Amino acid sequence: MAASSIAAFWAIAFLLVIVPGPDWAFTVSAGLRGRSVLPAVGGIVLGYAAMTVVVAAGIGALVARTPAFLSALTVAGGLYLMWHGTTTVARPSAPGPAAADPARTGLGTLARGIGVSGLNPKGLLLFLALLPQFTNPRWSWPLAGQLGFLGAVFMFTCAVFYFCLGSFARKILLARPAAARAVTRFSGAAMIIIGALLLIDRLIA
Repeated sequence: MAASSIAAFWAIAFLLVIVPGPDWAFTVSAGLRGRSVLPAVGGIVLGYAAMTVVVAAGIGALVARTPAFLSALTVAGGLYLMWHGTTTVARPSAPGPAAADPARTGLGTLARGIGVSGLNPKGLLLFLALLPQFTNPRWSWPLAGQLGFLGAVFMFTCAVFYFCLGSFARKILLARPAAARAVTRFSGAAMIIIGALLLIDRLIA
């Protein structure tokens, strides 16, 4: 693959990652509620890994051409974000361990992160529209390999940025329980709004 294509893709990927959205909201809230931000970041990255596999295998294009399946994915993603946002607003705990709550354990947070990114239909459509623009069937790498590599670049960018974001938020708010609860509530509300917008967008489409 051409280094210029990889660099151009990374620049666009970085700009997309730093735009606030459900991944942001989930990372910040999970970082404040759990012992570490790593499970949240790992879940988000695994969700995008699954999306990369779907696109590289050619399944993503089939899904995008199937309105019923895409609608179902949009509804599922919107409802999931609204549910997760509601539980976050209802239990805006301050930073610190919460081992008694299974939803806040490492595996629980990991699973939620996979759902946040993996059930995002906008992310799937973005991958379908963006990744192929930086591939070329004439290059020595197979097309699936090129798509997979670009997906890995996106995942690495996500991992680094969201780890820094979650760690920074946790460090700043660790000694400010009231502010931490307010930020957690705001993050939950953001997920509810984004989920509702997904449902509205599907209803008026």
